[in-house]
Formats: sequence, C-alpha cells, structure tokens
Amino acid sequence: MRAALYDRLGPAGEVLRVREVDRPEPGPGEVRVRVHVSGVNPTDWKSRSGATARPIDEFQIPHHDGAGIIDAVGDGVDPGRIGERVWVWMAAAGRRWGTAAEWTVVPQDAAVRLPGPVSFDLGASLGVPAMTAHRCLFADGPAEGRNVLVAGGAGAVGHFAIELAKWAGARVVSTVSSKEKAELAAAAGADLVVNYTDPGALDQIRAFAPRMDRIVEVALGPNLQLDLALSGPETVIACYAADGPDPVLPVRACMTANVTIRFMLLYGVPAPALRQAVTDITAALEAGALTGLPVHRFALDDIVAAHEAVEGRAVGKVVVGLA
Repeated sequence: MRAALYDRLGPAGEVLRVREVDRPEPGPGEVRVRVHVSGVNPTDWKSRSGATARPIDEFQIPHHDGAGIIDAVGDGVDPGRIGERVWVWMAAAGRRWGTAAEWTVVPQDAAVRLPGPVSFDLGASLGVPAMTAHRCLFADGPAEGRNVLVAGGAGAVGHFAIELAKWAGARVVSTVSSKEKAELAAAAGADLVVNYTDPGALDQIRAFAPRMDRIVEVALGPNLQLDLALSGPETVIACYAADGPDPVLPVRACMTANVTIRFMLLYGVPAPALRQAVTDITAALEAGALTGLPVHRFALDDIVAAHEAVEGRAVGKVVVGLA
C-alpha cells in the first residue's frame, strides 16, 4: 500500500516521504480500515517534528484520525463489521499504523460506526479534537444549564466544544481574534461571539453571564487574567494546549476565585472517559448536532504541504484524501 511515513524526527520537508509498504493485517481484536480521509491535527506535526517526540518502531505513519470502511477483521471481532463505515481515533498512539496511508489497523473499539448520512470528511475531523472537547466539557459533570466559555471557537477543538456544549444544553460564549473566525464560531452555534482583542471583551461576556461554569482553554498563559475575571467557586478552567508562554500563576487571585484548573492530554485520559466520549460523540452525530469546519484537502503526495498548513495554523480542517 502507499503510505506517508518518517523514520526520523524533523521538519516535514526533510523527513516525510510517500512510499510503498506492506499492507497490515489485523491481529486479534483488531480491524483493518480502508482509509478514505485522514485528518491532520497539531499533535501529528508536533510528534513528527520532535516537539513532543515519541519512539519510532522502524517507521511511523502519522495521523491519529481518519474515516473509511472496515475491510478485514482479526480473531475475536464480529465478521459482520466488514463493510462498516467508521471514524477512527488515536490510530498512531503507540502504533506505527497511522491513517496517512491507504489502510490502517486499529483495535476494534478505535473504529467507531459512522452514521450513514455523515461524510468521511466529518468523520476524519472527529477523533482528537472532538474527544478533547468532550473531556474538557464533561470531566466535571453535566453541562446542561451551564455557562460555558470556549476560547478559540474557530479551532477544531473549539468548534466541537461549542457544538457538544450546545447539544448538552449549555449556554455558550466563544472568544476569537478575527471576523472570519467569529463567523465560524457563530455557525457552530455559540450564543455570543466576542473578539478578545476588543478592550470591552470582558464587559461583553459579563453582560451575557457574570460567571462561567466551564472554560475550555487553548492558551492559558495569555487568557488567564480574563478567565479568572469570569471565575467563581464552581468554575473549572480546562486547559488542553501548551502553545505560547507558560502562565505565571497568581495564587491569591486563584484562591479568591476558588477556581479549579484542570489540565488534560488525550493520551492519558482514563479508558472509561474515552469510551463515554465515543458514545456521546456518536449520539451527537446521530442527532445532527456536529458539523465540519471548512476543509483544506491535500493528496497523499502533498503530505508535506498538509503538515505545513496545520503547522501554519490554517483556519479550518486539513485533511488528506486517499480514496
């Protein structure tokens, strides 16, 4: 099969290449998926570049997320799953068979039935972003009736955080940095969208709700002052990214707010929470509550450009088409 891969860490243009490798066979408890679309996330280029280096088993096919059709199953897996449309999550976690290839092999639970009307593009966009959003929103209980602030509502995690929060019955405000991004956050369903560079941003949010119950945070360092101004004894700030400078923690201000700050990285989320995320994301898909961001599509031969687009913070979702 054709696959994008790397066998050493470094810049995309220096280490990524497309070559023929043996098509993998599913082992016990595994399924093989004919990949139609592979989703690209920041975690993929960070692992490839060495920013968050992980061991390489001879070679690494990147990308955790994808969508396609199961065409073979291993021992212990229901043969009836052959032909099933699925979305795939965490394919490359501790494994060489990421989704940037014509086929991937994953544990059967990591290939989740994709409802019939849902496109492969949307299926390949779920995985890391939607499951991260789910953990940030629901790790501390239901969101129904809660006030939720989503920082960076035009990003992939922010997009699904808005949609999952609305699906769960929350009131949602999102912060963005441009008109283009504001339109995306509004389209996702945010009740209020605020440009955080506006001097009156805090007042606009306080007029919507004086206190937030959940804050889904992409940049804790730059945004902590705003977050604390909107926090109280039941507020949880859930931080899922480490871009930008680390915050200097104002301990007294955090104590005064009685705020809880939760840090999360999907690789370490407990298995029961991951299973619940899969269940809830599938239910939201079936309810028509999840949509995709604008797609930037690349061919497999353009894998370097795809990685560079994500690394350059392209607005929208970068995917690689394989079928």
